[in-house]
Amino acid sequence: MAVKDRIQLPEQSPVLRRQNFDEVTIGYTLELAQEEGKRCLQCKVPTCISGCPVGIDIPRFIKELVNGNLERSFRILKSYNYLPSICGRVCPQENQCEGSCVLNKLGKPVNIGGLERFVADWAAANNVEETNEAEKNNKTSASFAKNKLDKIAIIGTGPSGLTAASELGKFGFTVHMYEALHEPGGVLVYGIPEFRLPKDVVKREISDLAKLNVEIHKNSPIGYAITVDEILENYDAIFIGVGAGTPKFMGVPGSELNGVYSANEFLTRINLMRAYKFPEYDTPIRIGNRVVVVGGGNTAMDAARSALRLGAQVTIVYRRTEVEMPARRAEIHHAKEEGIEFQFLTNPVRYIGDERGNLIGVECIRMELGEPDESGRRRPVPVKGSNFVIQADTLVEAIGTEANRFLLSQFPDLKTNKYGYIVTNEYGQTSIPKVFAGGDIVTGSATVILAMGAGKKAAEGIMKYLENA
Repeated sequence: MAVKDRIQLPEQSPVLRRQNFDEVTIGYTLELAQEEGKRCLQCKVPTCISGCPVGIDIPRFIKELVNGNLERSFRILKSYNYLPSICGRVCPQENQCEGSCVLNKLGKPVNIGGLERFVADWAAANNVEETNEAEKNNKTSASFAKNKLDKIAIIGTGPSGLTAASELGKFGFTVHMYEALHEPGGVLVYGIPEFRLPKDVVKREISDLAKLNVEIHKNSPIGYAITVDEILENYDAIFIGVGAGTPKFMGVPGSELNGVYSANEFLTRINLMRAYKFPEYDTPIRIGNRVVVVGGGNTAMDAARSALRLGAQVTIVYRRTEVEMPARRAEIHHAKEEGIEFQFLTNPVRYIGDERGNLIGVECIRMELGEPDESGRRRPVPVKGSNFVIQADTLVEAIGTEANRFLLSQFPDLKTNKYGYIVTNEYGQTSIPKVFAGGDIVTGSATVILAMGAGKKAAEGIMKYLENA
């Protein structure tokens, strides 16, 4: 049987989109979505479900979409996934549900992410109200109803915290979320640019929490607005979902120069503080004409593409080859389409400044790949005598993040591993019985959907803990 080609999502042209922060991917029309949905084989043993960290019944929501039952399709999605519009946009489906699709063997997996996004966006545009199907689809016993007077605190409003809050709220628990920043959403609002994930989409999905007896306390960092002792005393269970937002630094000579940023600061000022809308938002960021971004992940792509939209000429420097880049293939493709230059097998060794302390160049060295390291990727080895200089007045280091050690220091009895991440059991329970954790603060930097899966599992663990308390 001949398999139809995958229907690609419509996009802004590269020439147009490099001049704005509007969403690059436009999304399906109903006709295109249904046509793509017809490619689903409705497998008797759907491997795509096993590839989804939150276990969405993918064939069922697609079948309802194809049959024109869009409201039903949305409710199926929402019963498994609290953030379908977000996941449809930013999840690495190629490594998860689509990677597990049987049609992927032919290189033509169903565009599950695009269909999820379409259904969720359609529901929002048509004001479809969510119905609580949690107790139908969740294996957790409804006997937890007797504990609905219990109060639960969630520290952090990123993907894991939002998912835990929605799961607990669906069962009627009183949930209080604590967010250090002035907007909830965690990495969804400070880390991912508008052109990949519009902020109104995030706000829309978070707003549904108000219907679930969930209260969000903004500008409330733990240890300042409220102490850990108060949290432990006033709540029956606590979930920590603060992510891993502390930037790592290369320690290259010249890191103190003006114009050198961590990707965390760079993207937060652009995404959360709206630096690209100056003077409408009074939070400008200094961007020169030549920007170098160091790194090969999605964060590096986000920083580079943001700098491009601010008018800079951008070069991405990465110490391995394109094959080893951890960024999504689509993000690399978009960056290349938009005119960003890539320097592979290249690593900075010194940042060069002028007499006023401003960055003017980046001294780099060529690399070659040696034996595999602990990650399984071949280790980059410097090539002696291959140094050269890239002219630059702005540099962004996007080499990863680590745990928030200040917050963890507020919980002295909380067990962490050698990397500073919280140790938990399979349900997210920590060394403090009433404290649970999930997402990047446990696993290290990972994906939105994996953090959501951890939040969902922790919510189940919290309910079991409260039942037996």
